Amino acid sequence: MSNKSDDVLKSFNGGFYCSQAVLSTYSEDLGLDKETALKISCGFGAGMARLSSTCGAVTGAYMVISLKHGSCMPADKEAVEKTFALMQEFDKLFAKKHGTTNCRELLGVDLRHGDPVLAGRQVKDLCHIFVKDAAEILETVLKNDERAV
Repeated sequence: MSNKSDDVLKSFNGGFYCSQAVLSTYSEDLGLDKETALKISCGFGAGMARLSSTCGAVTGAYMVISLKHGSCMPADKEAVEKTFALMQEFDKLFAKKHGTTNCRELLGVDLRHGDPVLAGRQVKDLCHIFVKDAAEILETVLKNDERAV
């Protein structure tokens, strides 16, 4: 996979949620059509459906890692462990850079119950940073994984 962080940011700036921008940018390279990827990842945006939980850019990256390495057989524990390890590595790197992977904490506002003006401003001012960083961290995690093989 080539560096896709600019494509992820372009998708996000084009109107897709953070989770959609990340997953859909990688989806076709991993055997999932873009439309399906957009539908699957839609509800993960805005901190999981505006629940202000895990950042959508983070969940989008998790989905990419799972799509690339996840298990489709109950007995494939090796794939599960690899997927979990890569997701944990991503989580650690993102949290190291931003202090958390939680949407509410990243934005400093609850998207569902907080001040809507502040929420809109924070999303506009900050989310493109988180999306770009998530894509760059994802690239690092995937490249490190490829080198380890």
